[in-house]
Amino acid sequence: MTTDTIHPTDTDPTDTDHTVHGGPRALLRVEGLLVLAAAIAAYFHLDGGWGWLAGLFLLPDVALAAYLAGPRVGAVAYNAAHSYIGPALLAAVGLGLGGLGSPLVLGALIWVAHVGFDRALGYGLKHASGFRDTHLGRVGKAS
Repeated sequence: MTTDTIHPTDTDPTDTDHTVHGGPRALLRVEGLLVLAAAIAAYFHLDGGWGWLAGLFLLPDVALAAYLAGPRVGAVAYNAAHSYIGPALLAAVGLGLGGLGSPLVLGALIWVAHVGFDRALGYGLKHASGFRDTHLGRVGKAS
């Protein structure tokens, strides 16, 4: 057995693949599912409609096109579109300009729901080494 097939423990200081393993990984995926559910519930509580949800839900995935410029550029673009920083800023602007029911706040909730959905599926923030290398571990058939 080579060291490539051994997954170090979660507290092993020699773990250099920069991913989450085991229980913490499962917890982060469940957390993503709960974020998805909470964002969708809040969206509908604020009278968001199905059409906007369906139309905008996959919008953050447009950032995948940046992978055409290479894995480093792709990872930066993907991470910018798939962290909670963007929707938090959008929600703050929406709250400041139009209040809780603002279209910007509703858009931020859709964005948060998308990020939660991706996390629940195991698609974490990307490393520059390639699309399949995420902070939640490797994704795809080779994982």
